[in-house]
Amino acid sequence: MLICRVLKPLVSTNRIPEFEHKHLQVVLDGSSQKVAVDAVGCIPGDWVICVGSSAAREAAGSKSYPSDLTIVGIIDHWDPEAGKPNPPSPAGAA
Repeated sequence: MLICRVLKPLVSTNRIPEFEHKHLQVVLDGSSQKVAVDAVGCIPGDWVICVGSSAAREAAGSKSYPSDLTIVGIIDHWDPEAGKPNPPSPAGAA
C-alpha cells in the first residue's frame, strides 16, 4: 500500500470500454506523479491509501480491470512531517 496525495482529476473521454465510468485522479507518490482509479470519491488535496498490482484491479471492481493503481481509502488525519527528525542547528547558534 502507498500513501499518496491527490493532485487533480484526470479526464479521459476516449478510453477502452473496460474502464467503464470510473474516475481517474493524478496522485503524488513522493516526487512521482501517477494516475490512479478513484474507487472512493476523493478530491484534490486528500491524502489517500493506494494499492497496486492485482489488489488494484480487484479494488477497482474486477480482476480483469485494467488498473495497476487504485485509491481504496481517504486518510482522515495525516501529518507527513510527524516523526521526521528536526534539521540540525546552524553552527555557533546559541
